[in-house]
Amino acid sequence: MSVTLMWEAAAAPGRGPELLAWARESAAALPGGFTRREFLTAPGDRVLVLTWWDAGYDAALPELPEPAADLVRRAVHRWRFTPVAVEPAG
Repeated sequence: MSVTLMWEAAAAPGRGPELLAWARESAAALPGGFTRREFLTAPGDRVLVLTWWDAGYDAALPELPEPAADLVRRAVHRWRFTPVAVEPAG
């Protein structure tokens, strides 16, 4: 079984690059074991981190902490997902 952890935060105005750097540094400090990790950004200085794990949905897995309050404009959102299907392009 596998599970994907999603972490999403909205940076304080103008601090998107700093939040992304913080997320990458914080993720690098976590224990390994993930099969894949991606960092994404979106308008509004939002940062998204996805990590894939060979683990059950309720497994105890390392997650990114909350960033400093002055770096974000709202609480971090976190979700867990399990795969349903993978469909190739074309």
